[in-house]
Amino acid sequence: MYKRILVPTDGSSLSEQAVATAIDLALLAGAELVSVTVAHLQPYGYFEGSMVLNQREIEASQEQTQQSAQRMVDAVRSAAIARGVRSAQAIVMKSNQVAEAIIATAKNQQCDLIVMASHGRRSLARLLMGSETLHVLTHSHIPVLVLR
Repeated sequence: MYKRILVPTDGSSLSEQAVATAIDLALLAGAELVSVTVAHLQPYGYFEGSMVLNQREIEASQEQTQQSAQRMVDAVRSAAIARGVRSAQAIVMKSNQVAEAIIATAKNQQCDLIVMASHGRRSLARLLMGSETLHVLTHSHIPVLVLR
């Protein structure tokens, strides 16, 4: 059935539900689990949408973002291993294009299923904020299981 399942997480309660479902599916299928989170690249200057920061502040901000993201995916990997998943990976991607980073990770890791949550935004809210889940769903060549 499935050999490698990708589960993106952002640490929200909805993504935690997707993580639990992905772990269950991995157990049922005897599949490997790949957890990914996308660490946003921070703007560094006024013209990029931020206040001007010195190099030390930029490096500290990047390091803090990286560590937080790594803790998030490491927690997923640990939970999967504790439940008995045979193999689990934790990946942090750095990008401002979340959906594209998820799709690229699924392709690069040779995953055959993406399990992710949808925040269920409708109409104007979805139009204004966009939907990373919808983008993955419509642009991925890999099957996507969307949980609401």
